[in-house]
Amino acid sequence: MNEEKFQFYALYLTRFASGFGFITLVTLLPTYVNLFDASNLVVGLFTTAFTLAQTAAVVPLAWAGDRGDKRLVLAGCLGLAAVTYVAFALVGSSLQFVAARALQGVAVTGTGLMSLALIGELAPADARATHIGRANAARFGASILGSLGAGSLHGLYGFEAVYAVLVGLLLPALVGVWWFVDSDGTTIAGNPFAGLAFNRRLLTLTSFRAQYAVAVTLVRTWVPLYAGLEVARGGLGYTETALAVSLLITAEKATNMLCQPYTGRLSDWAGRSLFVFVGGGLYGLVALAVPFTPAIGSFVGAPETFPVVGTLSAAFLPLLTCNALLGVADSLREPASMALFADEGTEDGSVASSFGIRELVWRPGSVLAPMLGGALMGVGMQWVFFVGAGAAFSGILTFFGILARDHGARALTQW
Repeated sequence: MNEEKFQFYALYLTRFASGFGFITLVTLLPTYVNLFDASNLVVGLFTTAFTLAQTAAVVPLAWAGDRGDKRLVLAGCLGLAAVTYVAFALVGSSLQFVAARALQGVAVTGTGLMSLALIGELAPADARATHIGRANAARFGASILGSLGAGSLHGLYGFEAVYAVLVGLLLPALVGVWWFVDSDGTTIAGNPFAGLAFNRRLLTLTSFRAQYAVAVTLVRTWVPLYAGLEVARGGLGYTETALAVSLLITAEKATNMLCQPYTGRLSDWAGRSLFVFVGGGLYGLVALAVPFTPAIGSFVGAPETFPVVGTLSAAFLPLLTCNALLGVADSLREPASMALFADEGTEDGSVASSFGIRELVWRPGSVLAPMLGGALMGVGMQWVFFVGAGAAFSGILTFFGILARDHGARALTQW
């Protein structure tokens, strides 16, 4: 039992270290834009290089994990991540930074896929979502600490100190994986993706996930934009108080982090598909409420002035509450959804490919949604949230419809 716990702890540390590195670069991205005086095209490449590398790495890394030893692939990706952050400390041009971002995309994808695949294999079937929820909580904890600490550390000590911390997290994670995690004995011959392509349960999940990607990308991206943009452009004008926007972003991550270990356990007990359905529906309902936060604040008499952050508006507390509730909603869905993907993959040893499919299905919505959001802003920013909510509702209704057809009236509690 102790050996099993240490395996999980090593994988949780891996999730934490990978999440810390990801959010650190997101936080420092504006600093690099200013440092290299990057053009608009190059600024786009700073993000596109990361995203394209992630997409390109999914299939070969998942294939390597299912055909070989997932622990070995994970250790290799952790080593690549450490090398990448050393490279970030040495970059001297925009082109070098783009190359480092591409390497980071491969490393982040590999550590995410392999750590989740190993957790899915190690966890008993009736506790998969519990362990996945704990792993995700570690990732969200890293996001909070990284977003709050990276900028401060860079301001005090420079880039070298930031990347020294990242390497200092990755190396213990690498040692922990190599020392405590058992070699992966489950392998699959042939192409594991082909065997999963027509899996009925995965098709049911992807019918939801493809639509839900649009909802989450729109809402998660536009809540801080709604808070920060000038009133004339449909926002709340918190631009001068960056701390207020930081608090809004942190609220969603904090509630997600705190809830996932418990919601994962509950979904193992009550039914994972039920939690996917309820979490998706709650996300849509809260998204609908976001544009009405000024009216809600005025109606309840919410304060407009706050300690430290200063004068904002009566909408701030309702918006903060909404974003915290979005984190709760996502905490209901995420561990349950991941456990369902793991369930299908572990049956034939192709769990890494199952998570790879999960990752690939998310990509189209996450790429297209920002462009859709930009177009909707021409009509009115509230329509971004209305369409996001509609995508969430459409996703859960499709999900329930397929389940009901396959399992009958009690579909949500039978899977």
